[in-house]
Amino acid sequence: MTGWRLLLTRPADESAALSSLLAEKGIFSSSLPLLEIEPIPASDTMREVIQGLDRYCAVIVVSKPAARIAVDLLDRYRPQPPRLKWFSVGAATAQILEDRGLDIRFPVDGDDSEALLELPQLREAIARPGPRVLIMRGEGGRELLAERLRELGASVEYLELYRRDLPQYPPAALPDLIEAERLNGLVVSSGQGFEHLHQLAGDAWPRLARLPLFVPSPRVAELARAAGAQTVVDCRGASAAALLTALREHPGPVL
Repeated sequence: MTGWRLLLTRPADESAALSSLLAEKGIFSSSLPLLEIEPIPASDTMREVIQGLDRYCAVIVVSKPAARIAVDLLDRYRPQPPRLKWFSVGAATAQILEDRGLDIRFPVDGDDSEALLELPQLREAIARPGPRVLIMRGEGGRELLAERLRELGASVEYLELYRRDLPQYPPAALPDLIEAERLNGLVVSSGQGFEHLHQLAGDAWPRLARLPLFVPSPRVAELARAAGAQTVVDCRGASAAALLTALREHPGPVL
């Protein structure tokens, strides 16, 4: 496993934490953040939604940035939120909400929308007349969760809290870093992260597409293969634990 030299592409703070964890396992990594989180300024709509949380039988928070912003909005507009069921896709997001004192549930056997949809507590929360669910997320996220909840009879609303931008880099920043650091594997944590990787690679993409690419889900794996990535490893989650499991199952090159 220690033969890997990985490119990390998460936001800077998340990449730093992941890099430290990988280093403890003897895995080299270098970071080029391809997602920059920009909070959407608080608006009257956000205030009204937070103050009206009583209307919902469940609130789903899909990411750590969404959780952090949600906590800030609660502190500002609803310091004592109503007792309702909160859900998250993964443990790290849940921890942010739990630290705020919220009643939070998340799937322990996966950290994606599919695993959350199978969570008995979520099914129980919407098993009532006229269930309303609020999803807190970034701008323009995937629609699977809402679609499935609507199929189960729930009314679903979004509260979009941030945008994911591609940081500004010189044209050859990505291939130059990979060559300089002798990186032999790429890691992305979302579909938009992969799209930014593909975009930033530019003319170097055919060469970079030959490197093993670690992705968080079958959906992102499909995106990557459609774009020409030759070796795609589905980690079945975006957490550090999921990546480490995938690395153990796919030993790196011998140095």
